[in-house]
Amino acid sequence: MKLLEGKIALITGASKGIGRKIAEKFAEHGADVAFTYLSSVE
Repeated sequence: MKLLEGKIALITGASKGIGRKIAEKFAEHGADVAFTYLSSVE
């Protein structure tokens, strides 16, 4: 059994940087991952 198997993770700001890496690691450890992001309009 993986460490986060059966768990759900909601990660905000997961499109890049540290948020993305956290989402990837949680998924590797068995979590179901839901994530959001907000793009900036310049």
